[in-house]
Amino acid sequence: MNIIGRQPEQELLKKCYEANHSDFVAVYGRRRIGKTYLIKEFFNNRFTFYVSGMADEKMQTQLQNFHFALQEHFEGDFSASKNWLEAFVQLERLIKAQHTREKKVVFIDELPWLDTPKSGFLPAFEHFWNSFASSRPDILLIVCGSATSWMISNLIDNYGGLHNRITEQIALKPFTLHECEEYYRSKGIVFNRYQIAESYMIFGGIPYYMSRMNSMYGLNQNVDMLLFSKTAALAGEFNRLYHSLFRHSENHIKIVRLLSEKNNGLTRQEITHQSGIPDGGGLTKVLNDLEQCGFIESQNDYNKRRNGEYYRLIDFFSLFYLKYIENNKGHDEHFWTTYLLDPAHRAWCGYAFERVCIAHAEQIKFKLGISGVSSNIYSWRSKDAHPSAQIDMIIDRKDGVINLCEIKYSVEKYTISKNDDENFTRRQNAFRLETGTKSALHQTMITTYGLTNNAYRNNIQSEITLDDLF
Repeated sequence: MNIIGRQPEQELLKKCYEANHSDFVAVYGRRRIGKTYLIKEFFNNRFTFYVSGMADEKMQTQLQNFHFALQEHFEGDFSASKNWLEAFVQLERLIKAQHTREKKVVFIDELPWLDTPKSGFLPAFEHFWNSFASSRPDILLIVCGSATSWMISNLIDNYGGLHNRITEQIALKPFTLHECEEYYRSKGIVFNRYQIAESYMIFGGIPYYMSRMNSMYGLNQNVDMLLFSKTAALAGEFNRLYHSLFRHSENHIKIVRLLSEKNNGLTRQEITHQSGIPDGGGLTKVLNDLEQCGFIESQNDYNKRRNGEYYRLIDFFSLFYLKYIENNKGHDEHFWTTYLLDPAHRAWCGYAFERVCIAHAEQIKFKLGISGVSSNIYSWRSKDAHPSAQIDMIIDRKDGVINLCEIKYSVEKYTISKNDDENFTRRQNAFRLETGTKSALHQTMITTYGLTNNAYRNNIQSEITLDDLF
């Protein structure tokens, strides 16, 4: 196997394969995250049966594709099925004809695409598992889907024939910085950690995007070639991404566009007001879809921990596309290399680095030595302070300590100035006054290369560096 990271997922698949009973495993996650690669690599492409749904095709085309897959994996002559019930009964018969005791792995990829309108796919699939596979000791049924909302609604949270039938689930997440470093090393791509962090700010930890990097070139040249050149491989990825996941993606894209302009996020009421999408079940579904697919996250303000939910766009690629690519098509093939000299690049780095830190909260807690301490992540915006005050990352711990995290991105060690120190103190005082907390407040600095030693450094209780995020 040539799999980077994914250790818990591999252990789960191994456990299921070695079990003396049948398992039904649902694998879901954002498009390009590596779901199919994980399953194919783990099982070395050795399946009793494998089929992949086809995007935007009708029922008859899907059935024909299913029939071709049966012909490829099983011997004998058999006719094409007229409907999904026939197709799955045929699969049952062919599996029964195999008189081996080894585990039979049935892998159905892009399952949501098979469920075309009025096709009867889901009842037939339910029947296959409930009446046949689940009662045997030797079936490992694995299904994958990028349309995470479909997977959760129809499989994980199914209240019909598949209610509580999923025995295991794998929600595949983007790579961490550490896994990105391993991946680049395995491909012979030489980036230092500063460059890996900047690539993360653009592409996130999405393996497919990283796989398009050319080891002959540096990061900035790769960004120009993949995103800004006339033949840029990822230039149309944004629209493909959302249209492939959501059958009616107009409101999904509208909300993503809106949130891309709001660094601090928006409440549900603000989204309704600014997008024109009525507040109701339709908006709830769109927000749930986007959150389940990992594009947005809901987070509570510390002031309103029980009912202060707001939404932020967290998909790095979408953020970068809407800010830099969409309006640059065909204009400047070397945009990114040139933009590095623009002061606005530094401002973007600062904001994007905050996102990277929030995505690596577990690594930060590990460095702080509180991995075993129950804690919650919040942000905070002052209601009363003038000038305004906010803290983008707060770690509220059950041991009576709150880490107020200040995040700074720089190309060298960061020097805390007198003005910085005064701002930290002002924000800390405003936070204690407005929240009324009795917890100890630890000023925590997260920087790329650490802090220089000066008089103000002594006012910092905890220090995290870019290396710690790896």
